[in-house]
Amino acid sequence: MFEPILWVLFIIGCVVVCGVILLQEGKGGGLGEAFGGAGAQTFGVKAEGINKFTAYVTVGVIVIAILITQVRTGGAGVTAGLIDDIPVQTDPAGAGAPAGPGDTGDDHDHDGDGVPDHN
Repeated sequence: MFEPILWVLFIIGCVVVCGVILLQEGKGGGLGEAFGGAGAQTFGVKAEGINKFTAYVTVGVIVIAILITQVRTGGAGVTAGLIDDIPVQTDPAGAGAPAGPGDTGDDHDHDGDGVPDHN
């Protein structure tokens, strides 16, 4: 019930951040000049206010993204869904593996100490 509201806020925040960034005047003039200087007229001559606004909205989008993740995983964290989907390997790494080229399948370790036995 809470997740759809977060998604709507997230999408609106992303669109606002994109629009505000495009309206900002960069070193080369930016897209704000394409609209006849609307960016400078709307936000004033100093860009300090627009920079703060961009930072606040961007932080808000990041916080909303974290909240969406928490709601979707039930508060278990980001990796909860990833770890649950990893298949558990019940067969040790070499026990069921097919023999490679030149491998006779006998590692000459008959006593199980991990060191090949020499005859």
